[in-house]
Amino acid sequence: MRARGGAAAVRPEHLAAHARLVKSADADAFLVTSVMRAYLRASLPLQALLVLRGLLTRAPRLLANSFSLSLALQACAASAAAIPLRAATATPPLGASLHARALKSGFAAADIFVRTALVEMYAKAGRAELARAAFDEAPRRDVFLCNVMLAAYVSRGEVAEARTVFDGMRDRDLVSWNTMIHGYAVSGDVGMAREIFDGTADRDAFSWSSMISAYAKGRRSKEALELWREMRVAGVAPDCITMVSVLSACSDMGALAIGAEVHQFVERNRVEVDVKLGTALVDMYAKCGDIDNSLKVFRAMPVKDVLTWSSTIIGLANHGLGHDALSLFSEMISQGLQPNEITFIGVLIACTHVGLVSDGKKYFSSMSDIHGVAPRIEHYGCMVDLLGRAGHVEEAMELIRSMPFEPDAVIWRALLGACRIHKNVEIAEEAMARLRVLDPLADGHYVLLSNIYAQANSWEGVAEMRKTIRRENIQRVPGRSSIEWENTVHEFVSGDRSHPRFGEIYKMLEEMMDRLKQAGYRPMTSLVLQDIDEEAKKQALAEHSEKLAIAFGLLTTPARSTLRITKNLRACEDCHSAIKLISLVYDRKLVVRDRNRFHHFSEGQCSCKDYW
Repeated sequence: MRARGGAAAVRPEHLAAHARLVKSADADAFLVTSVMRAYLRASLPLQALLVLRGLLTRAPRLLANSFSLSLALQACAASAAAIPLRAATATPPLGASLHARALKSGFAAADIFVRTALVEMYAKAGRAELARAAFDEAPRRDVFLCNVMLAAYVSRGEVAEARTVFDGMRDRDLVSWNTMIHGYAVSGDVGMAREIFDGTADRDAFSWSSMISAYAKGRRSKEALELWREMRVAGVAPDCITMVSVLSACSDMGALAIGAEVHQFVERNRVEVDVKLGTALVDMYAKCGDIDNSLKVFRAMPVKDVLTWSSTIIGLANHGLGHDALSLFSEMISQGLQPNEITFIGVLIACTHVGLVSDGKKYFSSMSDIHGVAPRIEHYGCMVDLLGRAGHVEEAMELIRSMPFEPDAVIWRALLGACRIHKNVEIAEEAMARLRVLDPLADGHYVLLSNIYAQANSWEGVAEMRKTIRRENIQRVPGRSSIEWENTVHEFVSGDRSHPRFGEIYKMLEEMMDRLKQAGYRPMTSLVLQDIDEEAKKQALAEHSEKLAIAFGLLTTPARSTLRITKNLRACEDCHSAIKLISLVYDRKLVVRDRNRFHHFSEGQCSCKDYW
């Protein structure tokens, strides 16, 4: 008989003992419990219960001691946990019978192990109210009993109830603290998770992993990476779950050096790269701008799932390598893998970034016709973006009208972006009318429409947008750009003077802007919507977050080294134009990740060919 997961296999002597028990007229209690315990250790609780059931009629005294009774209750708990549907609806009948025996024998009150097993059985059967009743009836509660009740509440997402138990515990061990950290982390209450984490005296890998994972899932990536550094200083060896969370934070922040450090740890310690860790590495390298290493990890993985393939396809697409992405998709299909919704988002993005309209239409149709994947609103959004960018704005509008569901703000935003590229004021105004209903406070819509008016020399329209922004009190989402240096992510916002070296940064910025002007740069002041004079507009453009991050990079990194910048918003036309010149004037390669894609700047050109 094979054990599941990481459980120990049932040893041959226990199987032989089970066979003897079946044939024996006299069941030995010690032998029965030994066999049951062996099945439990092998994660085969139903087998343990079958042993007991088969012998109880012949030997009713089998449950006459607290050890065998608690073992039987543990088997009930484990079997309930293994059958979620039954666990959610009812207590196993044998469990109720064992509870009655425990009460009748007095073990339920006198023996803490029996009481703990009772609470665990009801908790794993999904009966929290019965678990709590059994917990409250305990004449004394040790840390193990309390931990079982804590885990029961946390597994149901009832963290407030768990906290009540936690606060009432006389003694706590590491399991108690870790359960509460995990509970708050999973519920999304990162602040309380950190409060418990900070109160934990002796932390293990689980403590650190839960807290880092909470930060990563909450998109508080900077704090996740700071905690990772503290964990390494504390000398705690990370597990795979921790490393996946850290890689996720690196992906979000564009922290390539820290992500590469995690990869080096994996290789140095010969950690097995399973599908989850391998996919996280593929994703991290792609999102941090190193598509070559992303592909290297992908090719080295012995086992890949659909998410691994999809992540690589999306990575290639976002780097402007659309043909490579589509080639990889063909390879995936040829290997017999079934693509899913995420795969097709990557395929359609690939078509969008290189303007493959007919291919995009073909892949979009094949989703349901060939692969049985129903297009979702995200896929329609990709198609609107593809058609709009390629100049088929009217066709994009028709697609929106034919959608089987109501278009969301993302769809209209994509159409508005296409109108900016192709100067279509009429459709832009219709898209904007929808956006003002669906997402009225998003500043980007107003900026886009203002730019469209400016392109059409409709200065009345520009003025109206400025008035609307003031009247509606629309708050601009600050542009944030980050650059990694010496394993630390340095983040900048527009006009930022909070960096410890801001004096040097602004001196470098001034020199950089002077050199750009000499090379032909002209600030696009029409992009600035504030009602300020021309010189102030030029200054505002010069202090955009990506220009500050680049100035810092030029200040701190060796000549001719590559600069990697991550920005939270779409790069504006002024910065895009300036960065092309920076790559030429300073003889640098710059890899800039904005909200839409990667831009690889070199020798005065961008990989997007100004098509973004």
